[in-house]
Amino acid sequence: MSSSASASSRSSDSGARTLRGSLFVAAGCVCFVAFAYAAVVSKLLPPSDNAVVAAVQNDRYYCFLVPLALPILVVAVYFHWLSMKLFKHA
Repeated sequence: MSSSASASSRSSDSGARTLRGSLFVAAGCVCFVAFAYAAVVSKLLPPSDNAVVAAVQNDRYYCFLVPLALPILVVAVYFHWLSMKLFKHA
């Protein structure tokens, strides 16, 4: 009886993990679409009367955020790789 209970528990844990993973992927997609709108699409649209949309269109921060963050990301990935090599061969 305990083996069927543990199998049922594992099945529900797997379903919960799948749901949680799907929610993370969906949240990432929503954030990407929102950033793409703020950084690219809003600049191509005509001026808006809505205060929030006009603020996003006039913003000059987010359109430079990703291009300027890429070199920092490369350095961070290199340091991560270096620390793993040092940990592995220590």
